[in-house]
Amino acid sequence: MLGKGTYKKLRQAVGAVEDASHPLEALAAARRLREAAEELELALVAEARDQRGTWTEIGAVYGTSKQGAQQRFRSIARSTGEPG
Repeated sequence: MLGKGTYKKLRQAVGAVEDASHPLEALAAARRLREAAEELELALVAEARDQRGTWTEIGAVYGTSKQGAQQRFRSIARSTGEPG
């Protein structure tokens, strides 16, 4: 299960975008938001795999094939010794 820190990071990033008073400040906050969302996404894919979710099922979430999912998340596939 994901730690609360992951969600806290997302909430803080959203708040920073909302509170930004200048476009460049908002842009930097949006970058942090994207990075936090990507971190969450990778953690959720890893969690799904840990709980026996298949690459075919993960691919379906993204509208792609098993191979497409493995390629997109190759770092997770490699860490589990799978092709990708």
